[in-house]
Amino acid sequence: MNKYQGNSRTRMWLAALALTGAVAGCGGGDGGSTAAQSNDPNWTVQPGAGTGEAGLGRGPAPVNLGMAGTYAILAEALISTTGVTTVTGDLGMSPFAATFIQGFALTLDGTGCFSTSSLVTGKVYAADYNTGGCPTPANLTTATGDKRLAYTDANSRAPDYTELGAGTIGGMTLPPAVYKWSGGVLIPTDLVLSGGPNDVWIFQIAGDLTVASAVRVTLAGGALAKNIFWATFGVADFGTTSHFEGIVLSQTAITLQTGASANGRLLANTDVTLDANAVVQP
Repeated sequence: MNKYQGNSRTRMWLAALALTGAVAGCGGGDGGSTAAQSNDPNWTVQPGAGTGEAGLGRGPAPVNLGMAGTYAILAEALISTTGVTTVTGDLGMSPFAATFIQGFALTLDGTGCFSTSSLVTGKVYAADYNTGGCPTPANLTTATGDKRLAYTDANSRAPDYTELGAGTIGGMTLPPAVYKWSGGVLIPTDLVLSGGPNDVWIFQIAGDLTVASAVRVTLAGGALAKNIFWATFGVADFGTTSHFEGIVLSQTAITLQTGASANGRLLANTDVTLDANAVVQP
């Protein structure tokens, strides 16, 4: 989406918000669901207001994951699990070998191109699966490169909001937009992402992303996890029994504590560590 399209959409959002406020005022209402945002001094407009241009989603254009988007979990140094983990989707490990996929009790397929696991509904690929000219190593090299390009792309987008909540965003309802922080982000209480099925969110985080135990990131209004991108320079850490939505692009590691779940993709430049988790590829 270019600058002029963005300005046009913002004007439409502002007009819709003004109309909504006028209607609420006539009815003696309290301003509705925007209260959480409008109480934060960093909020200047509400990009989730209105319906956006006909046939188009609100927020930025989605991030192109390339071949990285074919994996539920993709890491470069380690994928490990303890406890009874379930993964719906494929796993990929590159440039390290299959021995760095630990805890999944892998069974190598007869082709030598992938493994299977009782914990994975899908296939498990590693950089050393190259028997008989399998394309697995080349595919993983491309996917790993695409993962890094996706992180760069996500962080290149002009932010709509910077330093929202000083990095603490629990209890908010966030509309589609680009959000940027110069440090870490903490989600200590439940967070809602509200928008339609074509709307897009990008979160640019220069530090760690931390979700507290038992906290839920939930979607409203038809929003889809495949359109939510969390690009974090540091560790993405999800507390025990928490639930997360969206695609994580971590420059370092991703850790799911005991019983945490994720509806999305876990794409890390180093490790993905699991402990009795459920990960579902959107």
